[in-house]
Amino acid sequence: MANPYLPKWEYIPDGEPRVFGDRVYIYGSHDIAGSGSFCDCVLKCWSAPVTNPNEWVCHGDIFRVGKTRDHEADTDYTKENSKLFAPDVVEKDGKYYLYAYIEGQNGCVAVSDRPEGPFKYLSQYKCNSKDAFNSGIFIDPSVFVDDDGRAYVYCGFQKSELAELNADNMYEVKDGTIIEDFIPCKPSPENGFDDDKKCFFEAASMRKVGDTYYMIYSPNDCPKLAYATSDSPIGPFKFRGFIIDSGTDYPGGNDHGSIMNVNGQWYIFYHRMTNGTIMSRRGCVEKIEILPDGTIPMVETTCLGFEDSLNPYQITDADLACVLTDGAFISERNVFSRFIRNITAETVIGYRYFDFGEDFGSKTMEFAAKVRGMGTNCRMNIYIDGVDSADRLETCKTVGKKIGSIEIGHDDEVITTVVEAVTGRHAVYFTFETDYSGWMADYFKGRSLFELESFVFMK
Repeated sequence: MANPYLPKWEYIPDGEPRVFGDRVYIYGSHDIAGSGSFCDCVLKCWSAPVTNPNEWVCHGDIFRVGKTRDHEADTDYTKENSKLFAPDVVEKDGKYYLYAYIEGQNGCVAVSDRPEGPFKYLSQYKCNSKDAFNSGIFIDPSVFVDDDGRAYVYCGFQKSELAELNADNMYEVKDGTIIEDFIPCKPSPENGFDDDKKCFFEAASMRKVGDTYYMIYSPNDCPKLAYATSDSPIGPFKFRGFIIDSGTDYPGGNDHGSIMNVNGQWYIFYHRMTNGTIMSRRGCVEKIEILPDGTIPMVETTCLGFEDSLNPYQITDADLACVLTDGAFISERNVFSRFIRNITAETVIGYRYFDFGEDFGSKTMEFAAKVRGMGTNCRMNIYIDGVDSADRLETCKTVGKKIGSIEIGHDDEVITTVVEAVTGRHAVYFTFETDYSGWMADYFKGRSLFELESFVFMK
């Protein structure tokens, strides 16, 4: 399944991927399309077979801190409007423990006999240091059970903290084990965090690969996910690099995710913004590689998800775009319909990558798009591998090849044109222009031209 990898109506940010048995599970926050605030009062879980991470199944609400349509809250101390953020789940001795961050209140731990829940409230975190972990809130908890059975919790917002948990109950912080600033919140040249953009902001997530401990986190340059490594679960940690930047040529905001090996392939799970806010976030995933020296080369954002390429001869929904510049954004009209709005003459929209197949001698093919006109005649130019100038798109360092263009009018319509035939694997980019010049061009600068719903290539 392409990005986003869950159904498009589902908004699961802050995704923590876990593999239990023969299934991959995703635990995260739960956003509402178009909402003016982050998250709601429930946590949901989805899972898929590791052999086919496109067959996602929804397990519904697995925990709640407020009353919902069908259930009372699972906690008796939370407020009516409480919200849940950025959970994590680990397995210990056949039990599955869910760690919840509750906005403005003490977080809690819940337990289940199954990785998909439902989870039953077990306890608030127990910590004798009242000032630690944001006074018991435990923001963005990540929990790790090492091979020796010892358990650790990692948390923080603008300040990182870790501690060892009592592995017998999984909610009690052991006295004397708290370590502050395991990832510095300010530059610290002596340990490699010599730039503010490398330092800790939030979204701690611990993983172990071989004998190396990887801390995935959101640095002060929020749209990125960074990683640091150590030979111990309690550090010291050394900054190693950035894994992904979800805000490059795309509406940016905070990011939160982690790495996971699914059926022999490593992935980075992250999220992207929609609906013109930083609150409506959908889960995405990219393939990554962990090199023998432990480094993870930074990867670009794509439309691929768990796929190797997209099929240009099947209808592509516009909201799969991984490049959206100059104020354009994805919007949800209803549960069945999403589109790109606020497209201007300055906008670039991009899709990485399509496989156009082999050369069968065709010199041309057709291109069709479904649009909603907004009263302005304009033109959509179709490029592969880049755009018309290298400075128009930061991540596209080479000038692309224009294979055609299409005129867009005032009405809601399906428009078609003939373009140059393409073979092989390519990114596709759209740019836009009007025929206005002089003062008229300045007058129409930034004006929404039309809305894009979907498109397809046809041989």
